[in-house]
Amino acid sequence: MSIDQPDRPGDQEASDAYSEPRRQRLPGDLEPEALLDRIIRVDQAGEYGAKRIYEGQMAVLGPDPQLKHMAEQERRHLQRFDELMVERRARPTLLQPLWHVAGFALGAATAMLGREAAMACTVAVEEVIDGHYRQQLAKLPPEEAPLKADIESFRKEELEHRATALAEGAERAPAYPALTAAVKTGSRLAIWLAERI
Repeated sequence: MSIDQPDRPGDQEASDAYSEPRRQRLPGDLEPEALLDRIIRVDQAGEYGAKRIYEGQMAVLGPDPQLKHMAEQERRHLQRFDELMVERRARPTLLQPLWHVAGFALGAATAMLGREAAMACTVAVEEVIDGHYRQQLAKLPPEEAPLKADIESFRKEELEHRATALAEGAERAPAYPALTAAVKTGSRLAIWLAERI
């Protein structure tokens, strides 16, 4: 005698509902539209800041091939987020003028300490960005697959920048631990502010 019972109406739908678990919203979570607005705003601001860092570094160090290559990828990332801001009608950060000045100043200041310090700046920024992009990928719903693909592609290129900077002697920069800790703190603060302002 079989103990199997025939499927009841609704059983298939119930099992389908649990086959791909969706992240439950928690108190304090943003509405989906507000989350997308925040993600696009902060990523556009971050890529703009990265572009300005490389411009500051190259203003001091000249047209360094490695810096030029990384800067070109950052410009491409920025172009995509500029497009997304228009497509999604996302609000830009009000702090863009600050990123214009602060990004260039950070790039120029680290370059004045030497090429290895400029590379240390890249390592620090890219480690923060890797974690930031990972958090965004975890929050975005499956229906945002194209945006997730863009972010994942950019995240991989940011990790390539980190690897390049390490290969170019970043860890030989003067006071490397203190320098990278300061840049990471500034990067996290910039992300926090751009998400909200």
